[in-house]
Amino acid sequence: MAETTILLVDDDDDLLEVNRLALEAAGFGVLIAHHSAEALAIVQQHTIHGIVLDVMMQTRDEGFHLARVLRKTPQTRNVPILMLTGVNAESARQGHPLRLSDDDRDEMWLPVDRFLDKPVSPERLIAMLRELLGE
Repeated sequence: MAETTILLVDDDDDLLEVNRLALEAAGFGVLIAHHSAEALAIVQQHTIHGIVLDVMMQTRDEGFHLARVLRKTPQTRNVPILMLTGVNAESARQGHPLRLSDDDRDEMWLPVDRFLDKPVSPERLIAMLRELLGE
């Protein structure tokens, strides 16, 4: 059976490394992108089975835009997207919390399958990915 490959998209190298190690230990293949352009190049060259996507990267809402592009890209149209972000904590620190949650998902604005706040334990991340992948 082919390895299940997860694409991690985040600009935080430390978080990418922690999540990569945890996912590889759980038997997943992992590819890493630091921004949208890198992620889009990867999905054109590799079969991706799941995506873990940050919101704030090169811009404060880059992940939202990338999620919409991924849903329109044939290779990733049906690939589960788990949005893993610190945007709720960041907006709360600035005095205007967004409080994004699974209830905010929709096909136009936030076309992701699940939404989790950072920090998330490796066990929770793996369990959520397995659930999304039907494993």
